[in-house]
Amino acid sequence: MTTSDNAEETMYIAEFIDGPLEGQIEPRALIRGKHAPRVSMVAAVNGLESVFWYDEVDERDMNGQRRVRYTFDQGESDPIDAEVDPL
Repeated sequence: MTTSDNAEETMYIAEFIDGPLEGQIEPRALIRGKHAPRVSMVAAVNGLESVFWYDEVDERDMNGQRRVRYTFDQGESDPIDAEVDPL
């Protein structure tokens, strides 16, 4: 078994299909051979760190690589639009 074979067995690609991270992909580690059904991501919105929650939609194999699609959970995430106080 080569190192690249080993990496394929321990990693998967998370695809974010909507929300503030729409279109982004990220390699993630499998835990005990399984992907996470729910993930949190931290991103900057208007200069402030925000936590976004995503839930699994489906899993598929693409050219021998495990890919999992996630959808945005707006109710559990930080607000996307930061309120700005008028001067």
